[in-house]
Amino acid sequence: MAGAANLLSVRRLLKRYGGLVATDHFDLDVRPGELHAIIGPNGAGKSTLIAQLAGEIRPDGGSIHFDGRDITGMRVERRALLGLARSYQITSVFPEFTALQNVMLTAQAHQGHSFRFWTPTLRQPELVEPAAQALERVGLGSRLHTPVADLAHGEQRQLELAMVLAGKPRLLLLDEPMAGMSQSESRLMTDLLLSLKGQYGIVLVEHDMDAVFALADRITVLVYGRAIACGPIEEIRANPEVRNAYLGDEAMPS
Repeated sequence: MAGAANLLSVRRLLKRYGGLVATDHFDLDVRPGELHAIIGPNGAGKSTLIAQLAGEIRPDGGSIHFDGRDITGMRVERRALLGLARSYQITSVFPEFTALQNVMLTAQAHQGHSFRFWTPTLRQPELVEPAAQALERVGLGSRLHTPVADLAHGEQRQLELAMVLAGKPRLLLLDEPMAGMSQSESRLMTDLLLSLKGQYGIVLVEHDMDAVFALADRITVLVYGRAIACGPIEEIRANPEVRNAYLGDEAMPS
């Protein structure tokens, strides 16, 4: 079966919007425990790719295998139950709820319960305990009962990661987790992702190149929906086609 040795295996993935080819026969392999970064200039098709991996956009061709299983036509919810979870460029949380309640909602959904049973779940330890553990893991252990509206932007991104972890994933799809962060917040998120490396497969889309080079095991460079390079950090850093795509050496940290 295709991709049986990889956690994620993508072959010749294709997505068209009229005359625009957003994903151009794209291949990708992610090994168990690997952090694989996807980089590229604005408009390269990175978010469209992540949405196809998550099941939010259906490709026009190609295949996606997760742990050897063909999930190309599988719905988002089924992929999540298999252990594939994603975060978004724009923080997606419930600001009127506390941090703990937000993570509990994720745990509740993963267990297949309806949100209409929200009030009783506040007293269910099987939801409270894993939610509190996920918040502790991302550095928000002291903010359990803080309304999300009172959290700083960086803390809200940490909260979103806790919500992803509460779903017991095997593969994380992280779409620009450092977006809008200050330098200190980005460093904190980088350290947090470093602590998760090896425990999950991670596909990371990120513009912060310092973070990418600090985190990635391998990097795929996407330009106009096409992978122009894939390899370890030093190979990507030295690739002249990659440097040209980033409009000069100054865009590539040394």
